[in-house]
Amino acid sequence: MSDAALASSPLAGDPNRFYDTGGHHHPQNGTLLGFWLYLMSDLLIFACLFAVYGVLGRSYAAGPTGADLFDLPLVAVNTAMLLLSSITYGFAMLSMQRRNTAGVLGWLAVTGLFGLAFLGLELYEFSHLIHEGAGPQRSAFLSSFFALVGTHGLHVAFGIVWLVVLMVQVQRHGLHEANRRRLMCLSLFWHFLDVVWIGVFTFVYLMGVLP
Repeated sequence: MSDAALASSPLAGDPNRFYDTGGHHHPQNGTLLGFWLYLMSDLLIFACLFAVYGVLGRSYAAGPTGADLFDLPLVAVNTAMLLLSSITYGFAMLSMQRRNTAGVLGWLAVTGLFGLAFLGLELYEFSHLIHEGAGPQRSAFLSSFFALVGTHGLHVAFGIVWLVVLMVQVQRHGLHEANRRRLMCLSLFWHFLDVVWIGVFTFVYLMGVLP
């Protein structure tokens, strides 16, 4: 298009004319990009915590080791809870694609219950360790363990609060564009926590019971 034709067109003076010729704005692109940047910053936090555990994970200070403390069957059940919650959230996203509000709410509720079960088992593990005298102050190993696993647990707790808020929003306002975008962001966050926990389970628990 020539400069003269462009100047006389209805798009003249519109700063978005070169980006959205259909006349529609796409805030979800900016939202998702910003959320990916947030996840990358969160990834750096967990990378630092993994690095700290890698350095201090064998500093037992003549105290108990991972092989002495970790209950692998319990941790395996806890891992299953989080993995199942990731699957059920995927079903919620499929229901969202079908515009099935009831399905979205139902699967989100199941996801939240699995998340609460995960948190409950993790709190039980923490209380048991502290009761046995293996609190975070006992050794550098336990300090780094509680920092890494506890930070992940705090993220899961935040994700559950976010999930409940979204359920209220979907119940009140339906699956409009903003709510769909929020569900997509929470999906990224939830699956991110799932991936991080697989790293925790492998690096902390499985390797921790090895001699």
